[in-house]
Amino acid sequence: MTPKGTKPGQVTAMAKEAPHHDSSIAQSSRYTPPTPKEYYESPSWVPILMFTFLGLGAISIILRYVVPAFENTNTPVLIGLVCMLAGLFTATKWK
Repeated sequence: MTPKGTKPGQVTAMAKEAPHHDSSIAQSSRYTPPTPKEYYESPSWVPILMFTFLGLGAISIILRYVVPAFENTNTPVLIGLVCMLAGLFTATKWK
C-alpha cells in the first residue's frame, strides 16, 4: 500500500530512516489461483429437479380440466402453480 501523499516507487522519509533487514516472513503475493471448474457448475440433479417441478406443475394444471373429479375445485391449479414456481426457483440456481 502506498502511504498517503506519495506516488508508487517514491521513497518516503520513513523508508530512508528505517533499517532494512530480511525477515523470515515471505512477501505477500497478489496472485489468486484459478477457481475450480466444479465451483461454477451445478450438480447434475439441479436440472432434473427443475424439469420435474415444471412437468408436475403442468400435469397438475392439465388434470384440473381433464379429470371430472376436480371440476369444482381449484386445488390442482394451486398445486401446479406452486410446483411451477419451485421449478423456476430451481432454474435460477442452475449454472
